[in-house]
Amino acid sequence: MEQPPVTTIWSHVCSVLQTNLSPSAYNTWIVSNPLTDFRLIGDDRAIGVITSPTAFHSTNIEKNFYAQIKEVLDQITGRNSELQFRVGVITTPSTSVEIRHTPLATPSTLLQRESTVQRIQSFASPNVTEGETASAEYHSIDPRPDAPLSPAITSLQERLRIMAQKPQPVQETRSSTHSIKQATTGDLFSPATIQTMSVDRARSQAQRAGLRLDYTFDTFAVSTTNEMAHAAAMAVSTQPGTAYNPLFIYGGVGVGKTHLMHAVGNNILKNNPEAKLLYCTGEDFTNEIVNAIQTKRAMFFKEKFRTVDILLIDDVQFIAGKNTVQEEFFHTFNTVTKRFGQVILTSDRPPQEIALLEDRIRSRFEAGLMVDIQQPSFELRTAIVLIKASSYLFTIPMNLAQIIASKVDSARKIEGLMKSIKSEVELKHREISLELIEDVLKIDNDTKAPRRIRVKPYDLIKTVADYYHIKQIAIRGKQRVKAIVRARHVAMYLMKEELQLPYMEIGRWFSNRDHTSAMHALKKIHADLTEDDDLRKEVNEIRDMLMKISR
Repeated sequence: MEQPPVTTIWSHVCSVLQTNLSPSAYNTWIVSNPLTDFRLIGDDRAIGVITSPTAFHSTNIEKNFYAQIKEVLDQITGRNSELQFRVGVITTPSTSVEIRHTPLATPSTLLQRESTVQRIQSFASPNVTEGETASAEYHSIDPRPDAPLSPAITSLQERLRIMAQKPQPVQETRSSTHSIKQATTGDLFSPATIQTMSVDRARSQAQRAGLRLDYTFDTFAVSTTNEMAHAAAMAVSTQPGTAYNPLFIYGGVGVGKTHLMHAVGNNILKNNPEAKLLYCTGEDFTNEIVNAIQTKRAMFFKEKFRTVDILLIDDVQFIAGKNTVQEEFFHTFNTVTKRFGQVILTSDRPPQEIALLEDRIRSRFEAGLMVDIQQPSFELRTAIVLIKASSYLFTIPMNLAQIIASKVDSARKIEGLMKSIKSEVELKHREISLELIEDVLKIDNDTKAPRRIRVKPYDLIKTVADYYHIKQIAIRGKQRVKAIVRARHVAMYLMKEELQLPYMEIGRWFSNRDHTSAMHALKKIHADLTEDDDLRKEVNEIRDMLMKISR
């Protein structure tokens, strides 16, 4: 009896997947999980059913190979295919033909492939009438005698006939893998097509992993404030697991830590689409553990996190102070690194400054490469404006880019402003001008929710002292050491700006100083903030700390 067309379709899919997957992945997840049913829906959709011997196989093939199988199936059938996954016996109804695809290049394999090509040609032979051909496919895909015949089936069969029409002859020597691939795939997929499919697969894998496709090294502006982090990230993306492991990137809000982490992930998948990559935040990691405990699925959690090739965790400081989470993270970290998997972490501060972080975890962070990203300089912010504008397909003059850079202090805010400018240009058809920039900046400032910090003066002084690693008594005292004076002035500045305290009261908190001392401090910090990027970073980070303890 003629082999059913669903087997023919799956044979083509396997031929392509075998060229793109590692032998172990292909043998484990593709050969033993075949396509057992394929139904056409309307003129442009189709549903394929992948049947697996166990639920474990079904879950893993759906999680890790859905995109690859769908892409090849779409290419072969010319339709938007949807995959469904089932557990059961791997046979087709009415024919009992077991679906198999031999992965190894043995002589028997070659003969089987040659006969498969002949069967495809025989199946699509012009001597078969259109009605007979449609009937053959109809009964093989849907064996029910009363099932309706879809007119679109004929077009699919015609597509298979054309695809099988020009197979490359199998060489008698059959000694090279290249000739084997030519014999099985023919002219279906040229090198350019396979390359395109590889790029698409990498993008699909990145999306499934939660990476932003626009966060790449090409869109990351580099200057002296981040060049070390950029160089380290580039090295890790080309040699994951060997260059620097773990890579720990830290810095303030909106400096580009997440962008750089996503760029590493995108570059790794670009070079190796089959790499198993997992991205999550520290909060997501915590929630996954809580959910695993509640649902009694600890093994599923371990399988998910401990078998990856690349583990990316953003804002890892979130796990601090959570004993169970840190315990699980410790074992996950050890397992991944022992398998030569790459671990990349980001945080808003270096490991030694993360309170309530276990020493054994801190020591592992410090054993890798720790690099910081500082607040972007004026020049870097200008470059970011130009790069973001280009990514949104419009240009902005240098003088206007510099105006934006002088008003905005983080890359994240710049990205938001670029989106606002794009919407003004596209939706309101406005020209990019100084007036437009000023309007967007004004709207951004007007729509910001007022940040009300409600803390006691004592808590503010304690926060500033902790940030600068200076004792509170020193800040409140009369020493004139440069580092202490800087911290004291910042505390006075924040008391006035955030707590709205009178100058007289501010002075009393610092050894009963005169109100003119507080006025001098406020004036000096105001002036330094316009020129000192480090001071601006310090003040913003202290504000964030105060917001977290605000009542």
